[in-house]
Order: sequence, then structure tokens, then C-alpha cells
Amino acid sequence: MIKLYNTLTRKKEEFQPINDKKVGLYCCGPTVYWFAHIGNLKSYIFEDILRRSLEYNGFKVNHVMNYTDVGHLTSDADTGQDKMEEGAAREGKTAWEIADFYIKAFEKDAQALNILKPSVIPRATDHIEEQIELIKKIEKEGFTYKTDDGIYFDTSKLKDYGKLAMLDEKGIRAGARVEMAEGKKSPTDFALWKFSPSGVKRQMEWLSPWGVGFPGWHIECSAMSQKYLGEQFDIHCGGIDHISVHHTNEIAQSEAAFGKIPARFWLHNEFLLIDSGKMGKSEGNIFTLKTLVDKGFYPLTYRYLNLTAHYRSKLNFTWESLEAAQRALNNLYQTLIEFPDSGKIDENYKKEFQEVINDDLDTPKAMALVWKMIKDKKISDADKKATLLNFDKILGLGLEKIKKTEIPEEIKKLADERQNLRKEKKWGQADQIRKQIEGAGWQIEDTEQGPKIIKK
Repeated sequence: MIKLYNTLTRKKEEFQPINDKKVGLYCCGPTVYWFAHIGNLKSYIFEDILRRSLEYNGFKVNHVMNYTDVGHLTSDADTGQDKMEEGAAREGKTAWEIADFYIKAFEKDAQALNILKPSVIPRATDHIEEQIELIKKIEKEGFTYKTDDGIYFDTSKLKDYGKLAMLDEKGIRAGARVEMAEGKKSPTDFALWKFSPSGVKRQMEWLSPWGVGFPGWHIECSAMSQKYLGEQFDIHCGGIDHISVHHTNEIAQSEAAFGKIPARFWLHNEFLLIDSGKMGKSEGNIFTLKTLVDKGFYPLTYRYLNLTAHYRSKLNFTWESLEAAQRALNNLYQTLIEFPDSGKIDENYKKEFQEVINDDLDTPKAMALVWKMIKDKKISDADKKATLLNFDKILGLGLEKIKKTEIPEEIKKLADERQNLRKEKKWGQADQIRKQIEGAGWQIEDTEQGPKIIKK
């Protein structure tokens, strides 16, 4: 039995798909105007764990993730510049070139983090026709009105608008909505189609029944999820910042058009904090995966760090916590290398592992179980290896690729020299040799059994 926390009901519920063993999963993808930062990537690691867990339980997952390459304005109040146009102006390229470049950058990061490629990856600009057709349907049902700058969804026509955020209409301020586009009836109303400004030629604009313009941000996900997963599907994912605006508006659009909530389960991951504070451009602490790699960390170290916290808990990122994660991952790799092949999966540990994962993806307990099993003297090392490789179908730490690496003689000599200096209590000189070893791409760890040399 799988239990997942459903934001819509604010409780853990037993998961049963609409269609037997097939799962429809929609995940909100990146707005491709800039590099994804590690806070963004936290969402995709969580969603990858979810997908892997479903597949581990025997489900076939149709995983859809979109690329937002038009319509996401700089303000949630339906004002400001399109982020794609902003990126184009920043780099002196076309919006299309910006989209292509940052899609490739995102896919490189996802591959480095061992994130499985979605089944379908639609781009918003490839689905303008579907978005126009959906807006026409919403209009026919009487949920729209026109202003000088676009076609808007009238939230007053939907009696329980905002149920996902569990706020009444007076209480919803949709994040930082302090301004309101002229002609809007309510701060909670949102754009379905925006008109191109008079006398301005946008890079991305299309002819519609209402005039030349471009789709609003929210309509793309409703249109594409309906196309690839149907009017109602199983699970919709995103970060908690999507709850009050984006996902609330997706629900409103789909209910207006089809008379039903698009997804039965809504899962959201918590924020990443940097040194216990907010990560943001104004704070000057935006880190990309490349930032981590440039400082000597493998990409999967960041994935390991994410596994140590529940997806619904805030994760506090510090360089110290990342260093601890890298040490732990190195230890796991080294342990696996030393275990012999030809073992069998330990069914008791497998059952326990599956139970903790099936309890709302409890990865911290799963990782604790990994280390408990490694230390269990009642199980053969070969069986431990087979079981770890089975667990990694969910953890995604690339354990099947770990092979024993021959340590160069020069590194071995340096390690021996360091050990002799430590015995003579010449700590400063010993530490200099440690740094020399690390500079050559190796790491030395002191254990009860003596020093271990590990490839960084």
C-alpha cells in the first residue's frame, strides 16, 4: 500500500490509480530563460523519487513534464515582462535561442543528477492551438471577460476557487500580488490570453480569436496535461510556491472547462534554504549545479543530500552539509566496491525499505535503513550488495556504475608518508599531504581500520 500526502485534502491518503496499474503523472517543468538553480532542482529530484517508487511498486508511469517557453511574466499579477523576452534582452539573443540553450542546460543537469527522462516533454510554444481551444471552451462556459490587455478568468464564477490553498477569496493574495492589471475585476482573476502591446512587435506572438498575443502562464499546463493525460489524471507535482497561484489557477481552468479537478493527488515539495535563509537573486546566494561541481562536489552528492530530508521538509543547504553528504556517498561507494558479487536480495530488508518509501516517500528513514543493513553482521556482504543495488532503483545514486579504481602508486606513497607523520604527531605536515592528495583527485579518510583512499 502506498500512502501519499495530498495537498488538496491536507492528509496522507492511500494511492490507487484511476486505471489499474497505469499512473498519469504531470510535473511543472522549468521556465527556460535562465539556468535552473539547486532550489529548482530539488523539485525534480523529489519527482524522480516519486516516479521511481511508483515503478518499483509495479506501476507503469506516463510522466509528463513541460517546458515553459512563453507566457510566464515577471509578476504573478499578470504584469511585467515575459521572462523569455527578458532573457533574450539580457543576452542579445532571440527568445527561441534562449529557450533552446536553457533547455539543453537543464537536461544536462537532470542527467548529472540521474533524473529519469520524462515520457513526454511538451513545450508551451508547440501547443498554442491547444491552449486557444481550451480558452474558447472556458469562454463558452461563461468564465471569462475581456479587458484592454487580455482575456481573463473570472474567479468569482467559481464558488470554491482557492480550495487547494485552503483560503477564501478575500484571503487569497496570490503570493506577492500587490498590483493589478488595469481592467481586472479582482486580484485573484488571471490572464488566459494576453494581447501584444499596441505598436510593439513581440518575438513570441500568435493570432487568436481575440487578437494577436500570447497565452497566460497557467493555461499551458491545463492544456498539455489534458492532451497527454486526459481530463483527469492521477498525480500533479510542483513546489509549494505553486499552491496559491499556479496550481490553484490550473484547477480553476480545468473545472470550468471539464467540470472536474484535473488531478486526484497534488504533491508539493518544500523550499531549499541557504544557511537557514531564503535563496534568491537579491540575497546573492543563487547556486547552480555547476557551482557545486566547480567546488569539487559530484552532482550526485546533491542528490544524496536531498535524500537525507523528507520532500515536505525544508532542506537547509550549507557547504558543511554538502561535505558531509559527499563523505557519506564516498563511504557508500567504497563499501559497495569491497562487497563481492553474486549475492541475493535480502527480502526482509527489501520489505522494510519498501514500507518506508511507500509511506509518503520517507527517504530519511530509507537512508537510515541502508546504513543499518551495511552494519548488519547477520547478512553476507554479497547479499548486502545485491540489496543495495535493488534499493538504488529508487535512490538513484548510480550504484550499479561503481567499479573498483586502482589507486596510483604515487598516491599510496603519499598516504603512507602522511600516516608516518601522524604517528610522529607532525599534524601540520600531515595535513599538507592530505591537501596534496585531494588536489590530485583523491580523498583520504581515517577509520578504525586505518586510512582509506577514495576517488573524489
